[in-house]
Formats: sequence, structure tokens, C-alpha cells
Amino acid sequence: METFCDEINETCCHRHKERSEEEIRCLTNRLKRIEGQIRGIRGMVENGAYCPDILTQSAAVTAAMNAFSRELLASHVKTCVVEDIRSGDEDTVDELVNLLRKLMR
Repeated sequence: METFCDEINETCCHRHKERSEEEIRCLTNRLKRIEGQIRGIRGMVENGAYCPDILTQSAAVTAAMNAFSRELLASHVKTCVVEDIRSGDEDTVDELVNLLRKLMR
């Protein structure tokens, strides 16, 4: 059975993208904040926090990950997809459609 990690490795590791230092900084800063939120939730669980309080923080992490994904997807469409189409590689449209299907499960 193919796992999500297998799908990610199958779809994203055959190509690479050069990102500006600014883009890398913005994306990694978002991820660091999310990591902090996750550590906070773990601490809440370990300290016996009330379930609705943990769930509220969990929803905040989900929202933060969705924001991260939206930002990365927008960048992908504006750069990689546009560049591929301009160079005549229309397979990237199929790749984008498949990606959106996976993201919308």
C-alpha cells in the first residue's frame, strides 16, 4: 500500500526548484512557528490540558498548515507551472491537477 510519504517522494523528488533567500526565509519561518505550536500541544497533552483547549490549538495548527500550503501552491503556480507552460511543457497541467486532487482529499 502506498503511503502519503511514498506519494510525496514519488511526485516531488524528481525535480528541484531554486527558491530565493526571501522565499526560503518566509516558508521556514512559518514552519518554525508551526513546530512551536506542535510542541505546545504536546506539552498540553503531557500536562493534562482540557480536551477543548487542545482541540482549539490543533485547529490553529491546521489553519497554519493550510496557510503554508496555500502560499507554496501559489508560488508553484506563478513560477513552475507558468514557466513550464511557456516552454511548451503542458504535462505540468496534468501534474497540477493530480496535485490538487491529492490536496483536496
